[in-house]
Amino acid sequence: MTNGLTLHQRKSAWYEAWRPLRASRGSPYDPKKQRVFLVFSRQAVIDSAFSTVICAPVYSRYDGLPTQIEADADEGLKHDSAVYCDELVSLHKSMLTDYIGSLSDAKMQLVNAALRIALDVG
Repeated sequence: MTNGLTLHQRKSAWYEAWRPLRASRGSPYDPKKQRVFLVFSRQAVIDSAFSTVICAPVYSRYDGLPTQIEADADEGLKHDSAVYCDELVSLHKSMLTDYIGSLSDAKMQLVNAALRIALDVG
């Protein structure tokens, strides 16, 4: 799913399906100035006039839950982190500011399994 996708550039932000991205502060309650997210929306939605994409936050804390998938510097992150598939959010595309890295196909299989658990779908 990560290969052969077209890239779309807007305000120096790169959007690509199944890719972690850095987003500016989306909530006044978030203590971090910027947060990394994994974008789940399919490429057709990313390239469309829709203003939002579905994302999962990436946090530096990993609790070992089956809905959390570990990610690290190999994926372009500064710290060992985890994708929180239980905390899906819809973010405005303009909030996504910097391309960070990508997940391997093997890692995406783990993310897909975590999503099935989080959403309680077979």
